[in-house]
Amino acid sequence: MPDYAPGTPSWIDLGSPDVDASIRFYGDLFGWSASDPGPPEAGGYRFFLQDGKMVAGLGPLMMEGQPPAWLNYVTVADADQTAAKASEAGGTVHVGPMDVLDVGRMAVISDPTGAAFGIWQPRRHTGAEIVNEPVSLAWNELNTRDIEAAKPFYETIFGWQGDTAQMGDIEYTTWQLGEKPVGGMIAMSDQIPDQVPAHWLAYFAVTDADATIEKAKGNGANLMFGPTDVPAGRFAVLADPQGAIFGVIKLS
Repeated sequence: MPDYAPGTPSWIDLGSPDVDASIRFYGDLFGWSASDPGPPEAGGYRFFLQDGKMVAGLGPLMMEGQPPAWLNYVTVADADQTAAKASEAGGTVHVGPMDVLDVGRMAVISDPTGAAFGIWQPRRHTGAEIVNEPVSLAWNELNTRDIEAAKPFYETIFGWQGDTAQMGDIEYTTWQLGEKPVGGMIAMSDQIPDQVPAHWLAYFAVTDADATIEKAKGNGANLMFGPTDVPAGRFAVLADPQGAIFGVIKLS
């Protein structure tokens, strides 16, 4: 079981307008199974499982106008304190902080550039039981139009340092928690329509990026970007049949 120090991305879940269709899509694409629905007070929340271990969560859309999306969560020591810090640093608290039964305490926040993410104060549930292996979460990346506004915000709430370097013909920022890289950040290109907000993008590791893309497209997904090669591996960005965006990467 991975150990998630405060400030480390630890969980991901999908809000879907058609939970059963999402289970079929990701089940076929990644080989995941799904747990039975949780209690009504948890909104029927379910878990995607890989070999019986939790890799991600899944639930119906809970709010009017909520888009289908994967939501990244970062472990924190105190959800209330982190939400207050986020608010003071120019973020917006959309949900919570609130208890999720006895499994943890959470909030959903957007940063000053508009990207939404979750924070998770663990109790019984500490996070994904598998990461950085094929068909599990491998990387979290902030896509934003204002790199310089994002840096001090995440430094304030999580203690991250944004280390920006040239990667080929683009500038890429790696979020560092102490000596450990915990995510990335990239500027959204002018080719992305204005109505697409800043967002956190989750990448799942795969054994063959091209084969995964073809399988996803055959099951109704749209290829948004790639495949392309970077030092970290070969990756692509897809939208699932319900419209939720995610990345796949064959790690080098």
